[in-house]
Amino acid sequence: MPADDAKIRLGWEEWLGLPALGLPALRAKVDTGAKTSALHASDIEPFGAPDRPQVRFVVHPSPRHPGLCVPCQAAVVDRREVTSSNGTSEWRYVIQTMVEVGGASWPIELTLTDRAGMTNRMLFGRQALTDRVVVDPATRLIQPKRSFAIYGKAPATVTRPLRIAVLSREPDTYSTLRLVEEGQLRGHQIDVIDTARCYMAISALAPQVHYDGGILPRYDAVIPRIGASVTPYGTALVRQFETLATYCVNGSAGITASRDKLHAHQVLARHKIGMPVTAFASSTKDTDSLIGLVGGAPLIVKLLESSQGRGVVLAETRKAAQSVISAFRGLKANFLVQHFVKEAAGEDIRCFVIAGKVMAAMRRTAAGDDFRSNLHLGGTAETVRITPAERDAAVRAARAFGLGLAGVDLLRAHDGPKVLEVNSSPGFEGIERASGKNLAAKLYGEIERKVGVGVTQK
Repeated sequence: MPADDAKIRLGWEEWLGLPALGLPALRAKVDTGAKTSALHASDIEPFGAPDRPQVRFVVHPSPRHPGLCVPCQAAVVDRREVTSSNGTSEWRYVIQTMVEVGGASWPIELTLTDRAGMTNRMLFGRQALTDRVVVDPATRLIQPKRSFAIYGKAPATVTRPLRIAVLSREPDTYSTLRLVEEGQLRGHQIDVIDTARCYMAISALAPQVHYDGGILPRYDAVIPRIGASVTPYGTALVRQFETLATYCVNGSAGITASRDKLHAHQVLARHKIGMPVTAFASSTKDTDSLIGLVGGAPLIVKLLESSQGRGVVLAETRKAAQSVISAFRGLKANFLVQHFVKEAAGEDIRCFVIAGKVMAAMRRTAAGDDFRSNLHLGGTAETVRITPAERDAAVRAARAFGLGLAGVDLLRAHDGPKVLEVNSSPGFEGIERASGKNLAAKLYGEIERKVGVGVTQK
């Protein structure tokens, strides 16, 4: 850094950087005849609350490489009418950001305008020049050159906010509110999208997702919170985002497989992951053999699409098991039969897995004499220290479904951990309170790493 009283010499054209916008290299025209500085941007789109307006836009730093584009986002500080050198006027959004040039940095105001034909992507006006800056209009490129190659070498060091969609039909639940809150704290734009209100234009050249009459913008990432009641349509929507090359925390195939309990257990078996012995059949004549396959009573009868402990029945005797199976078949319901791990004693372990790591674990204990430990049914939770075998089982289970975020439920059996279920939309409330960990922040950290953009928390 130069001394405080050192002068910064600039020619009429210079290399500079706008690091807060993710633009480490720009070639700017330094024009003391222009009052206002301008950044030549495209796809300029305002958003946000009326009292905290923001704007997102795209900058193509190099006129020779139109494929190089940088999505940017900033707070709006003003909107003003600007008259260009050719006499035309337009209303522009005004943002404030830091400029780096000549070994120094200071805040400047920039107007945003779409002028793709300009050779220099930025106009450096006299309002942006401090007392330390001396401009020599007879020279150019006094300061060191910055290469556009930096955009291909180090995108992870660039700071810019992300635009992220949370697919959820329940915007007021703890999990959705936490994702919105934490994302905004990290400077991101978080949109909660009701899955059922989306519709899709399926096209080889221009696939789109529409929402309430408009086209959804391009998102950096999508966090699916697909409920059991809308699994087929919800996973179709996730597939559409995958078609758009949007990073999805959980992919459509993993959500589909984990939601269908029969499919899920077949995936676990294929990957040799420990689970209670499970059987499935469709013929009423197979009832006794079905019971025998899982070691007899007591046993669990479970609907294939059960959730939160509903549709799960403990049959303590063979006669009771026959009755429950007969009743489920009479309703034409799809179900499976599973060995009852008695030594678990109404307890299970929920492992919260993000990007192949167990970030937190809690022990859930059933209320009263209920064998189901789900918190929605009155169970209690406390943090727990898991064994290396349990950690390995949870990680392998999440990986088997290709899930970046998963709640893996397992039982402690005499012969090792048994995975009960892999949840692709695990709740945050119980495990954050039990563990005291900010799991939403850990999820956003992984999203930032995957998308390749580092973000400075506010």
